[in-house]
Amino acid sequence: MALGLIPSAGLAHEVRPAYLEIRETAPDTFAVTWKQPVLADRRLAIEPALPPECGREAVQLPEHTGSALLERWETHCDLTRGTLRIDGLAATLTDALVRISYLNGDVRSQILKPADPSLDLAADTPAIGGYFLLGIEHLLLGIDHILFVVGLVLFIRSPWTLVKTVTAFTVAHSVTLALSVLGLVVLSPGPVEAVIALSILFLARELMVPEARRSRLTVAAPWIMAFAFGLLHGFGFAGALADIGLPRDQLAVSLLMFNLGIEAGQLAVIAALLAAGWAAHRAAAALLPVAERGFAVAMGCVAGFWTIDRVLVLF
Repeated sequence: MALGLIPSAGLAHEVRPAYLEIRETAPDTFAVTWKQPVLADRRLAIEPALPPECGREAVQLPEHTGSALLERWETHCDLTRGTLRIDGLAATLTDALVRISYLNGDVRSQILKPADPSLDLAADTPAIGGYFLLGIEHLLLGIDHILFVVGLVLFIRSPWTLVKTVTAFTVAHSVTLALSVLGLVVLSPGPVEAVIALSILFLARELMVPEARRSRLTVAAPWIMAFAFGLLHGFGFAGALADIGLPRDQLAVSLLMFNLGIEAGQLAVIAALLAAGWAAHRAAAALLPVAERGFAVAMGCVAGFWTIDRVLVLF
């Protein structure tokens, strides 16, 4: 299990979505901002393709932000019809969030996926639902967050205590996600990611040792531990939104939808784990402790790798 999971270490928070913002500044005149992720200093081979009559004008010099490449230009055409697509998206593992705002106040947002990289501009689409899907996707693709949630489920046996602990984790990361996105508290992503990995390593260690040797605080009040680490995980979630960008005119709604998406993904992971545990207990109860211990070892190995890797990056 450890050997199978370690190659995925580089994927934790690295499958960043691209973001295409198109804003109408005058009738049939649009300011275009294209933000695409950069992984290991390599630019993904994806490009937005507007309808054929939409040329590029007033092109600005590209701007490298560290984790993304920003391009800006203007176009003069009718963007209420035709097809918009992201060329090269089908060959990647990332998605692209498209947001178009018109002078009349209409806003449309949609996620374009590798399986469906085009958008019919004449079709009706929901405006904000894309952020809900991005929240679900970010949780499910964020292997470090999933490992922490799984570790909580394995660590806590009492259903009521589990509910309180997961709720504390949710409240904590919701608070810091909002504070970070609103610019009230800003932390450097490097140290945050390193401490997130350390939180998983700590939880894996707690799972490995006998209950009598576990931290008194985590045994007596695991929700306090979950709340403290949840504050850090919230800054990790905020990193994804920083890469995507949030519409200022719909900031609260977009933030809420993204957070609800995270919670939906988190609940799906917990439900799947509890169902798998119930099935395993029915099929082979004697092997369940062995499987749980094996998972704790794998979790500790991966978290240890992430901790070392992310700390070294800081230097």
